[in-house]
Amino acid sequence: MPQVSSTRSVGPVPQRITVEAEQVRGLVRDQFPQWAHLPVRPVANSGWDNRTFHLGDTMLVRLPSAAEYALAVDKEHRWLPVLAAGLPLPIPVPLAKGRPSADYPLPWSVYAWIDGVPATADRIADPVRFAIDLAGFLAALQDIDPTDGPLPGTHNWFRGAPVRTYEQQTHRALATLAGHIDVGLTREIWQAAVDAPWDGVARWFHGDVAQGNLLLDDGELAAVIDFGTCGVGDPACDMAVAWTLLTADGRQAFRERLSVDDATWARGRGWALWKALITCAQNPGGAPEPRRVLAEIFAEYSAEFVGRDTAAHNANLRDEK
Repeated sequence: MPQVSSTRSVGPVPQRITVEAEQVRGLVRDQFPQWAHLPVRPVANSGWDNRTFHLGDTMLVRLPSAAEYALAVDKEHRWLPVLAAGLPLPIPVPLAKGRPSADYPLPWSVYAWIDGVPATADRIADPVRFAIDLAGFLAALQDIDPTDGPLPGTHNWFRGAPVRTYEQQTHRALATLAGHIDVGLTREIWQAAVDAPWDGVARWFHGDVAQGNLLLDDGELAAVIDFGTCGVGDPACDMAVAWTLLTADGRQAFRERLSVDDATWARGRGWALWKALITCAQNPGGAPEPRRVLAEIFAEYSAEFVGRDTAAHNANLRDEK
């Protein structure tokens, strides 16, 4: 059984690299001359961890934007073909791995292009069906044999480790947001996440189940991309999408399809809370999207708390009879 260690250090802020299309053309020409004739153009909204470029009409070039993100390159080439064979939806599968050069200092990759648009709330045709399909994908991912899979670490920013890994960041964000949010309730929800036990059974997880990595075709979930934070450990980090993207009804359907127990749900809520807090702390008086996520978390947690109280009260009444 793989053992997952915890750490409170998540490393320095990455120093990002600027990459231009002309550099990519040179890399392809020098290392993969069979594709040198294909046009290279930037992908719109190419992401944070990687600089991404179209290579012709059917491929893309993906270059880590910092040395820290390059740690995922070998992992993706080793594991994505394995994962793809066990999943119900398309995921990226690397076609070739590029070498560092004088023009670009890190390893990089060529992938097949996957069509689709990011899964924003207004594009999802049926929120409940989307939630069930996503849960089915994650269930299949968790069922893949985790033997020798990559444990949480610097390669994936400790996704799959205990959520307390980010405790210092969370408390700093709470200090910044005092007077802007209900800090007492937030601390209670965070502590519940930290205290929620994990059974220690390591499973595969994606690590960044967010709208930009979920692609739609005609309003339905069609593919899942960007496995740079994937690994083997506690899959609770993948539950965060329940509050960041799903509707209330979709959240319930998602939880039921995955058969998520209370402890895993609490840990997943902690991951969503951490991300919303650190994003809000960058703009305490604004940040409407992370504030919406916080409102979802507060409402769902409060309703769950009331439900527990009601159930306990009813049980007491039955005992008295």
